[in-house]
Amino acid sequence: MIADNDDKPPKPAFFSRLISLLIRAAVLLMLLFVLDKLLPSISQQTQSFVVAKWQQLSLLQQDLPTENSLPSPLPGQNLTDTWGAARSQGRTHEGIDIFAERGTPVQSTTQGIVRKVGENTLGGRVVVVVGPGGAGHYYAHLEDYADITPNDWVNVGDVIGYVGDSGNAKGTPPHVHYGIYINGSAVNPYPLLQKN
Repeated sequence: MIADNDDKPPKPAFFSRLISLLIRAAVLLMLLFVLDKLLPSISQQTQSFVVAKWQQLSLLQQDLPTENSLPSPLPGQNLTDTWGAARSQGRTHEGIDIFAERGTPVQSTTQGIVRKVGENTLGGRVVVVVGPGGAGHYYAHLEDYADITPNDWVNVGDVIGYVGDSGNAKGTPPHVHYGIYINGSAVNPYPLLQKN
């Protein structure tokens, strides 16, 4: 019996194979383009993440502030221990107030990572810096912020904001409320600050 050539599957047309090949090449080129655009961004994000984690771990391994170890956030201004003073709604003062002219630069008392640049009801415009030992350094009632954003690294003496009366201090003499929090609890910053 002679085989019938009609039983063989038809060969794909040249043009359909060419179109399929072009589609695959286009998809591959698009993937390469996307990867080329994403890789530098991913690499930069990874590097930033690693640096931030290294800084955070380094800070946690350092000692907490000790008596007279921190410079004043307002060098040259008089320091008064206002810790524990009565406040509205039955609260007590969890920090100290340092008075100065409106707009006086407020300096970081420590190296650390900026955790917050924003507002809250009581403090108004606030900046929080996490320093050695994981202590939180809280600066409140600011008039304005310096050019900083969360996750920035700051050094001792870097300007983080400017004296004001924002938040529940509106209408009072301009000042900065400075607080320190260790393991989530407020501690009196006055003994930790160097006196002029």
